[in-house]
Amino acid sequence: MKKQEYAIVDIETTGGNASHSRITEIAILIHDGEKVIERWETLINPEKEIPPAIFALTGITNEMVSDAPIFEMISDTVFEMLSNRIFVAHNVNFDYSFIRHELEKSGIKWTAKKLCTVRAARKIKPGLPSYSLGRLCKSLEIDLENRHRAGGDADATAILFSNLLAWDSEHEIDKMIQKTSQDQRLPPNLPREDFDQLPEKIGIYYFYNEQKKVVYVGKAINLKKRVSSHFSGHKITPQRQNFLRDIYAITFEVCGTELIALILECTEIKDLWPIHNKALKRFEPKYGLLEYEARNGYRYLAISKLAKNQNCIETFDAIYPGINLLRELAEKFEIDQRFCKYGSMSDGVFSLQNDTAILPEIESHNEQIQIALDSYLNSRPSFAIIDKGRNKEELSCIWIEKGHFYGMGYLPSDNPISDLSYVKDHITRYPSNQYIMQIINAFALKYPSKILFFQADSE
Repeated sequence: MKKQEYAIVDIETTGGNASHSRITEIAILIHDGEKVIERWETLINPEKEIPPAIFALTGITNEMVSDAPIFEMISDTVFEMLSNRIFVAHNVNFDYSFIRHELEKSGIKWTAKKLCTVRAARKIKPGLPSYSLGRLCKSLEIDLENRHRAGGDADATAILFSNLLAWDSEHEIDKMIQKTSQDQRLPPNLPREDFDQLPEKIGIYYFYNEQKKVVYVGKAINLKKRVSSHFSGHKITPQRQNFLRDIYAITFEVCGTELIALILECTEIKDLWPIHNKALKRFEPKYGLLEYEARNGYRYLAISKLAKNQNCIETFDAIYPGINLLRELAEKFEIDQRFCKYGSMSDGVFSLQNDTAILPEIESHNEQIQIALDSYLNSRPSFAIIDKGRNKEELSCIWIEKGHFYGMGYLPSDNPISDLSYVKDHITRYPSNQYIMQIINAFALKYPSKILFFQADSE
């Protein structure tokens, strides 16, 4: 019976993603499980300029590839060498995605079982300082010549692969090359244990880079299934490839409900500002209702653009709802319009210096401003959302105070909810924002049976 053969591959490219970059060099070594039995390499004309940064890394110039074959001319050779062999590479999904993409462009459909020597080395030789090819070879005393050229890196990967086969007493490589193996889909730098520990529960998850910084936060109904979905498919966009290369660790937090997970995801993205999160970053309120006392001693109300993290009485996505609210307050509480500021107007519609009308008495005016604000703040609802917890011993609680999200946490399920102070003792404070209140209010309308009203503190 013919031995299982492996195609050990390395490529050099014009950039980091298969959809916008091209291959400039390829090396393929055929390994029979004991030794290399065939070797082939060639430069490739990428039909586009090689960026200076790539030249600095590889030393491959535009002149060197100008007379080289384009990929379509060598596609049959590449396909023949890869067919019926296990595709082996260091960070396998990078090389695999480029070659699969180029073969498809040449009209050749190809798939293969894959083996990543980064992941194999992590399993068979755990605890090494780094698993990049250069540092790994240094740790394992493997000669690495002609670094960042396809032939040199492929030769070093072949030696590494031979050593891993010899050291593999637990048959980890056989397990990894099974077509259904989860390892083939995981990012190259992510320990399998981080994925295995994920529960099939509601919660949020964190992806970390090599520097242990959070680069992505996500929400999930099923943590294991949702995280796995990030790694499935064969998208070759630069965003996806950069994202997968950046994942070195995963942690998670189980939540009692999807609503709590949504709120926690939002607050964590606001707090951590992960580089790969895009969507929830745009939910920043643009305008706010502000109150301040000027040097003349009069208190003013204003609708103004907000600076980042600026405190205010109320927030708005657009200026006109804010203007409408301020106009309603001024009319209802008979506030002099000269003390209401709208948008970017420096002194509002009226100027105190040029207006000859008698100004209101300062103390009564300031008191009327306070009455208006107290009335508005106290008119907003205060309530708790009581729902299931993370287990049968607890209930989840989200507290909304005077129309703003106050915090959330978990209560013992066997104790009656007696008063507001009991609720507040069990919740953690979180900042509120308009997006959070939108999803809370939508939930409250849909599930009124889960709402519990309290008299809010008068602080």
